[in-house]
Amino acid sequence: MTIDLTRSLLVDPGVFTIDRVAEAVEHYRTYGFVVLRDLFDESLMASMEAECVGAQQQVVAGELPERYGSTVFLDEEAKAEKFANYVEYVNELSPTVLAAATDPRLVALVRELIGEGCWLNDDTRFGVVYQDSRPGKESGYTRIGWHSDWQSAPNLDLWPSTAFTFHIDGTSPANGFLRVVPGSHRWATPAPYRNINNAPVPDDARPTGGWTDEAPPFAMPLGFEKIRGEIPVYTERGDVILHDAFLWHSAARATDDVATRRHVRGGYFTGDREGDGRREVFVKNAAR
Repeated sequence: MTIDLTRSLLVDPGVFTIDRVAEAVEHYRTYGFVVLRDLFDESLMASMEAECVGAQQQVVAGELPERYGSTVFLDEEAKAEKFANYVEYVNELSPTVLAAATDPRLVALVRELIGEGCWLNDDTRFGVVYQDSRPGKESGYTRIGWHSDWQSAPNLDLWPSTAFTFHIDGTSPANGFLRVVPGSHRWATPAPYRNINNAPVPDDARPTGGWTDEAPPFAMPLGFEKIRGEIPVYTERGDVILHDAFLWHSAARATDDVATRRHVRGGYFTGDREGDGRREVFVKNAAR
């Protein structure tokens, strides 16, 4: 499938307010992502920031159970003793995060995108996660290579799904940003054949995942290589990105070593919630 980056995408790169639901849905279905602006006000974002930073400090201080802070996503696990890039299940620690993730306007849009029966992943597979992706010396994470979210569990009946990201900091080349390949959610992307972290692909994995049976026009890189047709998705503080689980995406590293890029991410899923505890691949790809 050849992606036509139309004038509308170049002029308005997927940014909509919640009162433009029909346009947001059309953009998401065409390109695989959408940015919602002005859904949350500054009061809510300030509360979310304070609660997430507080939970992050508690993880570092050892004041919370191990459930809330792990090293599974990190490149340098030893740095977790002094700094926490992640707070998992932050929805259990931050009332504001939970309120935002279950905001009726957001839920209504997600149901329009993936179905009425979708459910928030709040108690398995890391729940809703606070992520601090700063690139400084104390950080154990800076970016992650090309992947689609479904590749993390091609053996589970959870798809389709959509991921959400609440941006505490706006994004730019200075502090890092999301890279996407518009329309790649429509391709039948193969299950991973090899992972940077050597995670085995389950024997019962689906061979491909996507909205059509059309093969990708080129192979997905394991690292950070440039992909023909990719675009940056920049955000402002308070923006919400929704992206499809089949969309090819990666994170660009910050160019400013003292910049911060903090956000809250989670997902709505379909399918078998009870089977969610089965083994998954966890595609880490080339995170560094």
